[in-house]
Amino acid sequence: MDFINVLAFERWLHVMFGITWIGILYYFNFVQVPALAAAAADKDGPGPAAIGKYIAPRALLWFRWAALGTWLTGAGLLFGLKIFGAAFMLKPEVLGIGIGAWLGTIMLFNVWVLIWPNQKKVLGMVDATEEEKAKAKRTAFLASRTNTLLSIPMLMFMIGSHIQPGGVFI
Repeated sequence: MDFINVLAFERWLHVMFGITWIGILYYFNFVQVPALAAAAADKDGPGPAAIGKYIAPRALLWFRWAALGTWLTGAGLLFGLKIFGAAFMLKPEVLGIGIGAWLGTIMLFNVWVLIWPNQKKVLGMVDATEEEKAKAKRTAFLASRTNTLLSIPMLMFMIGSHIQPGGVFI
């Protein structure tokens, strides 16, 4: 497989991982969180246990690995084009994709360092007191909402950086 085909395949993987990651991020923030609140308020319903026991762990598995896959394939594209260092140093010729890469890196950090460890406490996957669970829920919620907000400019920089000044194709 020649270099161009490898980059095209890697770009395709990057887009597929990204769709999965951001799609699940939006699901959590716009569907699951409100549904959990409604389920908890419904005294006659089944409560939020089914979501927490069956849906959330599976969604979090896909969420965190899609985040890592997105970042790794994006980094691979930048390495393949020999602009990884320039992008992360925010050099003018690749500034747009550099900002997008930094936003994606911050978002990846939030997934693996803030959201996932705290969600394990919230879902009872690791032992935690009720106080620790309440704090973990708030931390995971804020990191997830931060990622939702960062996803918009991150996507805009990635799309807008398709062709950089100087003709560098990303």
